[in-house]
Amino acid sequence: MRGKKASKRTVEPDSMYGNTSVTRFINKVMLHGKKSLAENFVYSSMKAASEKLKKEPLEVLETALNNVKPALEVRSRRVGGANYQVPMPVPEDRQEALAIRWITDAARSKKGKEFTELLTTEIVNAYKGEGDAVKMKMDTEKMAQANKAFAHFRW
Repeated sequence: MRGKKASKRTVEPDSMYGNTSVTRFINKVMLHGKKSLAENFVYSSMKAASEKLKKEPLEVLETALNNVKPALEVRSRRVGGANYQVPMPVPEDRQEALAIRWITDAARSKKGKEFTELLTTEIVNAYKGEGDAVKMKMDTEKMAQANKAFAHFRW
């Protein structure tokens, strides 16, 4: 192994909901260190999504994240001069990180509206099990299923 393994940083729960997932979501949305702006984006989009779906804001976000979390992904493994895409189960903390990243990236990739509206739309779509973030999950798991023949190279 090269060097030391990085230690896991603990994330403080957010001020409004007391949830670490919301804090991680805010940190991912944040650009250029403007955390208060990111908090406004996330809280207002969670509130708007909860009003659309008539559910609690925290429940909406948790369900949306659970619908986007991938169970399997492919990792590149070099065996005998050839690279194989080996399907691997995804650890829980990486599942959440990927889900948050895919939702924010899907919202950022769209243009024409305010970011809050785009994020709201993406959270609602993820809650319903549709949209770009869920498509990323499906593509990742489909690739892992397609490469199931190389599962014996797992380490």
